[in-house]
Amino acid sequence: MFEIIKNTLTDNALLGAIFSSISIILLGFMLRKKEMINATAAKMLTKIVLTVALPALAFTSFMKDLNEEQLKQGMSILVWGFALYIILIPITKIMFAKVKGDKQDVYRILTIFGSTTFFGTPIVQAVYGSTGAMFANIFNIPYRVFLYSYAYVKMSGTKMDKDNLKKNMKEIFLNPIILATFTGLLIWMFQDYLPQVIVGSGEEAKQVAILRIDQTVPWLYKPLTYLQSLASPLAWLAIGATLAEVPFKKAVVQKDAWGYSLVKVLAIPTINLVLLVVLSITGILPVAYEGVATTVIMMATPTATVAAAYAISFDREAVFTSNCSLLSTVVAVVATPIWLVVLELTKNFGIF
Repeated sequence: MFEIIKNTLTDNALLGAIFSSISIILLGFMLRKKEMINATAAKMLTKIVLTVALPALAFTSFMKDLNEEQLKQGMSILVWGFALYIILIPITKIMFAKVKGDKQDVYRILTIFGSTTFFGTPIVQAVYGSTGAMFANIFNIPYRVFLYSYAYVKMSGTKMDKDNLKKNMKEIFLNPIILATFTGLLIWMFQDYLPQVIVGSGEEAKQVAILRIDQTVPWLYKPLTYLQSLASPLAWLAIGATLAEVPFKKAVVQKDAWGYSLVKVLAIPTINLVLLVVLSITGILPVAYEGVATTVIMMATPTATVAAAYAISFDREAVFTSNCSLLSTVVAVVATPIWLVVLELTKNFGIF
């Protein structure tokens, strides 16, 4: 047991990912504090990550040969994503049963929906590479479906009528990240059925799908690799810069916001992990280590930006939501390295 813990805590790849995320977040914090980047620059960083870097990451993560085991794992994660959000709806109702009125709805939505895209995906990609990024983007499909439907209805207090449904469907399926995810996913899944071309020559010649641009049009694919490599560092810089803008003094004295943050970053991913252990042991829905780790990190993320925007725009505990967003981000920055170590231990102990 000691050797397993020692090897986990001295894993250079793991330590490098942890140190990189924390140090670049702190760099963004210091740059903003010293006014080397202003509020506008921080927002632009966020926009670049969401509209350029993360879509590139989503697409390139699927540019690989079809692997039956990865396909099976990807579909398991997709199923689990939908199941998990359905499970969390009644669980959070029980967790916050003592909270009354609008605040209970706010608690529940902020707890169910984390910043999986902006905070979670870059960390998963940094630690688990293209396979983790692929699983993260698959997991984000049900996340966005529930975020733009269930979360919107609960926070707005309105019914999902025809106009709202149409608007939210656009938000789900015309989002650049979702478009890139579906495009890459479909190419990856059906590459054996697409028109084939020969690439390479001699002994290195092989047949690939024409839409595998990493092989057929490498000069077109290369810019996407540069853009996807920006996702993690730019996201971490933006997180640090955003933290620097929020007044800590008012937020840190709000005990319920601290309570929410601990539930969001510690309790929810623990529920996710325990359920996946049970499902894997019983054989109901076996998920490999990379898939489990991806979902845990995604659920250990701070308040989702869209969920917070719902609360503020619909005047549902706006101040409380802002404090929750700040404190949960701080807690997530501290807790994520711990979760990475815990997950590595589960792998080394043979749980997954």
